[in-house]
Amino acid sequence: MPKAAAHQDPNAGVHHAGPVALALGALGIVYGDIGTSPLYAFREAFEHTDLKVDTIHAYGAASLAFWALVVIISIKYLTLVMRADNHGEGGILALTALLMPTSGLLQGRKRLVIALGVFGTALLYGDGLITPAISVLSAVEGFEVATSAFERWVIPVSIAILVMLFLFQRRGTHKISKVFGPVMIVWFVTIAALGVRQIIGHPAVLKAVSPTYAVQFFGHEPGKAFLALGSIFLVVTGGESLYADMGHFGRRPIALSWYTIVMPALMLNYFGQAALLAAHPGQEVGSPFFRLAPEWAVTPVAILATMASVIASQALISGAFSLTAQAVQLDYLPRVDIRHTSHGHKGQIYVPLINWLLMLGCVGLVLGFRSSGNLAAAYGTAMTTTMTITTMLFYRVVIDRWGWSRGKALAVVAPLLFVDLAFLTANLPKIPHGGWFPLLLGFGLVVQMTTWRRGRAIVAQLLQRGQRPLDQFVGELIEGGVARVPGTAVYMFKDPNKAPPAMVSNLAHNHVLHETTIVLSVQTADAPVVPTEERTTVEEVGPGVYQVVVTFGFTDQSNVVTELRQVELSPGVRLDLDQATFFIGRETVTSTPHKSMSKWREELFILLNRGAASASRFYGLPSKQVFEVGTQVDI
Repeated sequence: MPKAAAHQDPNAGVHHAGPVALALGALGIVYGDIGTSPLYAFREAFEHTDLKVDTIHAYGAASLAFWALVVIISIKYLTLVMRADNHGEGGILALTALLMPTSGLLQGRKRLVIALGVFGTALLYGDGLITPAISVLSAVEGFEVATSAFERWVIPVSIAILVMLFLFQRRGTHKISKVFGPVMIVWFVTIAALGVRQIIGHPAVLKAVSPTYAVQFFGHEPGKAFLALGSIFLVVTGGESLYADMGHFGRRPIALSWYTIVMPALMLNYFGQAALLAAHPGQEVGSPFFRLAPEWAVTPVAILATMASVIASQALISGAFSLTAQAVQLDYLPRVDIRHTSHGHKGQIYVPLINWLLMLGCVGLVLGFRSSGNLAAAYGTAMTTTMTITTMLFYRVVIDRWGWSRGKALAVVAPLLFVDLAFLTANLPKIPHGGWFPLLLGFGLVVQMTTWRRGRAIVAQLLQRGQRPLDQFVGELIEGGVARVPGTAVYMFKDPNKAPPAMVSNLAHNHVLHETTIVLSVQTADAPVVPTEERTTVEEVGPGVYQVVVTFGFTDQSNVVTELRQVELSPGVRLDLDQATFFIGRETVTSTPHKSMSKWREELFILLNRGAASASRFYGLPSKQVFEVGTQVDI
C-alpha cells in the first residue's frame, strides 16, 4: 500500500497553471471564509462583552486582530503546518492519515491520534453549517444600515439566498467558480479602501501594530479582554480552510494571495474599524463595517458583501462534500451517493444527502438564532477545538515523520499550542449561548463515525471465518472439473487473495465458472492520491481466473470500471466489460446477544448499514450487469 509522503511540495507535478492564476483562484475558494470575517468579528468583540467604545479598547482589539492573523495564519499555517502535506493534500483528515502508517507509534497512541483526527473532522461539519448562515445573515443585515424598513426582510431574504445556493449545488461549481476570483478581488480592494478612508482621518490607529496595545487592553480590563478574545478569534476562522484546500492550489499560490492581497486588505479594514470606534467614543458599536462606508455606498457594499458571503458559503459547502468523500473512502462513513459534476476536475463533486442536510441545518440556524450576533455565540468553539487538534497532530508529524527532537518540536509547537488554548478557553463561555450546538453535532458525528468503523471491522471479521484462500479454492474447482461457461464474471470482495462469499455461493448453486473470472479487491491508500499507473495489480491464480487489486487514494474518484478497462490480462489482451456480469455481496446485519458492541451501537450500525448506498452505484458499475448475492451477518 502506498505510504504518505512526509514532506513534499504540493506544487510539484500537480498544478499546471501559473502561480498568479492559482493565486487568483485561491482568492475565490480559499479566502472566502476569512475574507468575510470583517462583517462581524470586530463588532462581536465589543458587543459580546459590553466593552466600552474608546481608544484603549479599539486599539487593543485591532492589535489582537493583527497579531492573531500573524501568528495563526502567517506563522502557524502558511509557514509550518502547510509544509506537512500528504502527497500535496492538506486538511485534518490528510494529516491524520499521514500519521496512521507510522510504525513507531504505540498502539494506544495511534488510537488517540485517530480519535483526535476523527473528532476534528466531525467539528468541521459544524463550521460548514454555521459559516453560510452567519455570513449571509451578516451581509443581508447591512441593508438595515441603509434603511430600517429592511429589518423585517432580513430573515426571509437570508433564507431565500441560502435555499437558492443549495439548490444550485447539483449543477456543479465549475461555472460560477470562474467569477469567484474577480469578485473577491473587488471585495478585498473595497474593504481595504473602506479601512483607508477611516485611517486617513485617524492615522494614530496604526500604532496598534505594536503588541503593547494588546497588553494594555488586557491590563485595563482583563476579564472583558479575555472574553473579547473569543470573538477576536473570528478573524482567523478560515485558517483551517487554507490547509484543507492546499491540494487544489498549492502552498505557494495560497501564500502569494495572502501576503499581496488578503492580509493587507484585512489589516486595513480592521484598523479602519478601530479608527472609526476610537473617533466616536461612547457611541453604540452598531455595525462598524458598514459604518465605514459613506451613506450613498452602503447599499452597493451590502450587495457586494452578500456576493462575497455566498462565495464563502460555497467554499465551505464544497469542503463538506470533499470531507464526506474522504471519510467514505477511509471507511468512517457509510457509502453515500457521490456525483461528479465536472469531467475536467475530479475534485468537483456533489453529495445530495449532505447538501440537503446542510440546507435544513442552515435554515434552522437562521430561524433559531435570528441574527448574526446571536449566531456568533455558536461560532468559534468548534473551530478553536479543530485548530488545537491540528497543532497537536502537527507535533506528532514533526517528531515521527520529520525526525525532529522533542526539544526542537516543543520549542516550535508549544507557543502555537498556547495561543490555540488561549482562544479555546476564551470561547468556552460561549457554550451555554450556542457554542453547544457545533460541539453536540461534532460528538454525534464522532459516535456515528466510530460506530460505523467498528461495525465494519466486526462484519469483516465475521465474514473471514471459514474463508478459504483464493488459489486453494480455485485449484479445487479446476481439479474437480468444474464446468466453464463463456463470458466474464467480476466478483467484488474487499479482502484480496480470499474466495469471495458471492463466488462461493454462486458455485454452490450453479456449479459453473466463467471462462474469464476476475476477483476484484478495492483498497484505499493512506495517501490522498494514487497515480494511475500504480493503482492496479493483476495476478493469475488459475486458468482464466485473476486476482485484481485496485488501490485508490482517499480523494480519488472510485470508478472501478474505468480502471478495469485499462487492465491487461496478458500483453495486448484487455477485459471485455460490456458483456461482463458483476457479482457483489450485500450483507444483511442483525443484532444478537453475544454483544460485539453495546446494544444501542449495534442498532445504530444496523441503521447506518441499511441506509448505505449500493456498492454498484458507489463504484460506478453498470446497473444492468450487476448481480447481488445476499449474506446474513449476526453481530
